[in-house]
Amino acid sequence: MKQTFRERKKINDSTFTIADNFLRKNRQGLWELRVSGNPLELGLKTGSLTQELFNEQEDIFVRKIDELVPSKGYQNLLRKFLAWFNRKMYLNIDEQYKAELYGISQFASPNYDYIAKPYQRVMYFHGAHDIGHALQDLALVGCSSFAAWGDQTENGKLLIGRNFDFYAGDAFAKNKIIAFVEPDQGHKFMSVTWGGMIGVVSGMNDQGVTVTINAGKSQFPLIAKTPVSLVTREILQYASNIEEAIAIAKKREVFVSESIFVGSAKDKKAAIIEVSPKNFGVYEVENTNKLICANHFQSAAYANDKKNQKHIVESHSQYRYERMEELLEETPKIRPKDVVSILRDKEGLDEEKIGYGNEKALNQLLAHHGIVFQPEDLLVWVSSNPYQLGEFVAYDLKEVFNLTEGIDNPIAKTEHNIAKDPFLQSDAYKNYERYRILRDEIEEAISKEAHLEQSKLKDLVLLNPHFWEGYYLAGLYNYNQGYDLVAKGYLEKALEMEITTVPDREKVEKYLRKLR
Repeated sequence: MKQTFRERKKINDSTFTIADNFLRKNRQGLWELRVSGNPLELGLKTGSLTQELFNEQEDIFVRKIDELVPSKGYQNLLRKFLAWFNRKMYLNIDEQYKAELYGISQFASPNYDYIAKPYQRVMYFHGAHDIGHALQDLALVGCSSFAAWGDQTENGKLLIGRNFDFYAGDAFAKNKIIAFVEPDQGHKFMSVTWGGMIGVVSGMNDQGVTVTINAGKSQFPLIAKTPVSLVTREILQYASNIEEAIAIAKKREVFVSESIFVGSAKDKKAAIIEVSPKNFGVYEVENTNKLICANHFQSAAYANDKKNQKHIVESHSQYRYERMEELLEETPKIRPKDVVSILRDKEGLDEEKIGYGNEKALNQLLAHHGIVFQPEDLLVWVSSNPYQLGEFVAYDLKEVFNLTEGIDNPIAKTEHNIAKDPFLQSDAYKNYERYRILRDEIEEAISKEAHLEQSKLKDLVLLNPHFWEGYYLAGLYNYNQGYDLVAKGYLEKALEMEITTVPDREKVEKYLRKLR
């Protein structure tokens, strides 16, 4: 297979080519990938060009699983479970995507053949977003998205912004790939992705159709069906408006609950397709030119869904929804840079200080990426590291898809870039990064019942003084050590803060009851 395939050329450490297809790293540290061809060629070219990034991503992913499931016995059990759970996934994946996955799998690392053979493994990884989200309704996915058009934007054109708050560790978000894909069938499209991933979590095609996904509240599925990122990939490749996007989503069976946020240049508006294993709804707004989406469903189809209602009450989804409403109200005529400043917002409702890293904030300081679309002009802006604080790099898809000579010329529209967040230069940001390192150390000490100096706990709360979590951890450590009075002080302080979810608040109250 590989022999008949044209070898890639390495120009330098950050530039590789196969004929007129290429992978290269831009000034902001984002990898730009351009591939074209039939499904198998797309897979082989992507696999070959991104091989090192793909292998590194797989290393990170497997390390993450080892960290979550340290016991070898449980890992074996997990492997058996995944093989059983994913046994019929291939029946729910379109032939063209199977061919593409097969092409990529030729470049998978042999180190993980003990988990599964490369082709099966690459397929499993495409269901990882769905499985992780189903297994523990992971807080890994607290995404926020919104759209504005007509009288809500400066030039009347549709604007969409979203944060992809999928967190699988800092290393996972390091190598972001902006893929520009030109398949031999369907539409050309761009998407923000990572090594080994052909599904789409955020992207736009040359018709001005955009898709982003926001996780909803799921029941635990009994068998894997179509990974939602492959449904959105199909929408980008084959839909030219909202109606066609709905038709594609309707014919695929998914195994988790997800909101697919679709924007369309032809319709000049956005809509939300709400899919789950047993239900399907579409949410469109009337008499208003803005649409907001967090992590709960809004269509009539889910009006009586108990899981969804509970999620609205207990999680941070409704809070972020209201914060987006508030910020959109405050910005009467939105421009792309206003979209970015909303995505970067770190405050709570009414500008309340709720602590850095709070999932009630739109900017939880852990996003994989932030992205802005202006579909009618085929313009897109993608954030660079860290989180969505780095420079937002602009691309004009009309130009990118008409490149004759791509490799030497920059493809970004640098003059349209949106500057990095000044917050990056602040003491608050430096303190937050120190807070994260110290928090991990304290969480580990708590789980191993190790001794900690009280000064470390004091530092933790001082580094991020408005965040409930630091007080809770300091309280929990002291509670476990039998220092009841100190524990009570910290836990009472935690209750004064904006606690992220109802279960979190109940956790703090439970320890306080025990102490009383």
